[in-house]
Amino acid sequence: MNWKKEGQIFKVNSSNPDLISHASNPLAIHLKEDIYRIFFSARNIENKSSISFVDIDILKKKIIKISGKTIIKYGIDESFYSHGISIGNLFRDKKNKQFILFMGWQIREGNHWRGDIGKLELISNNSLKLTQKTPFMSSDSEDKVSLSYPFVIFHDDIYKMWYGSTINWTSENKEMIHVIKYATSKDGNIWEKHGIAIPYEIGVAQAFSKPSVIIDENGFHMWYSFRGGNGLKYRIGYAFSKNGIEWQRKHNLTGIDVSDKGWDSEMICYPFVFEHKENLYMLYNGNSYGKDGFGLALLIK
Repeated sequence: MNWKKEGQIFKVNSSNPDLISHASNPLAIHLKEDIYRIFFSARNIENKSSISFVDIDILKKKIIKISGKTIIKYGIDESFYSHGISIGNLFRDKKNKQFILFMGWQIREGNHWRGDIGKLELISNNSLKLTQKTPFMSSDSEDKVSLSYPFVIFHDDIYKMWYGSTINWTSENKEMIHVIKYATSKDGNIWEKHGIAIPYEIGVAQAFSKPSVIIDENGFHMWYSFRGGNGLKYRIGYAFSKNGIEWQRKHNLTGIDVSDKGWDSEMICYPFVFEHKENLYMLYNGNSYGKDGFGLALLIK
């Protein structure tokens, strides 16, 4: 597996006070021909994140339209997304409605930041509406600390979700243990949790985030961000599964790493992999969690 970097295709440059930095967690939604609407999480001066989008011709790597508007904003102080919204992927329910689950950030005075999962409805590929004021999925006996970045697909007549869950904020090497877990649902609302999907290893890969899954004739392929507590910033990892339940980390096959210099020379993170015209593309962020924008890579077969 080898990814060819196509370069940084979007750079942050906005006068909107909600969108002054970052274009994190890029999510591509096909509009027509080679044009995709790419939603992303941007930040204000207080590092609170809101959502906007840009339309890009993927093949020409040409920007067609920059929204410049806040599509949906972080919540009020008492809300579960008071400090930001970090989006997952798009999926359709059985009624053909489009939804995006997201990580809602909150920082309460004197406490560590934490996350819950919320649900947005995408309307006409243009606007996002919060479906409920309370979390769609929150901490419980299985996920006791914090939740993050969900990825949902409808496959084999059930909904399948891979999502982040914090086990501990710190370990013996001072890095958090934050894993990717698996859950299923018949209706998309009530979920059965099945525990850890990607095996973690202290000092090697123990802080995961932002899973992105593709299914083909061989099985399930997942890309994600990870850290190992060894001093390296986020890298992109890869895992494979025959059934979507038991996974093997195969980081030697990831095929993409930091560049020697430039916008993604220190960190690569938050991948989103999608298929277009029988090719696989990856949107991803670089240094400082996507502070300056996002790039594109093409899988070389």
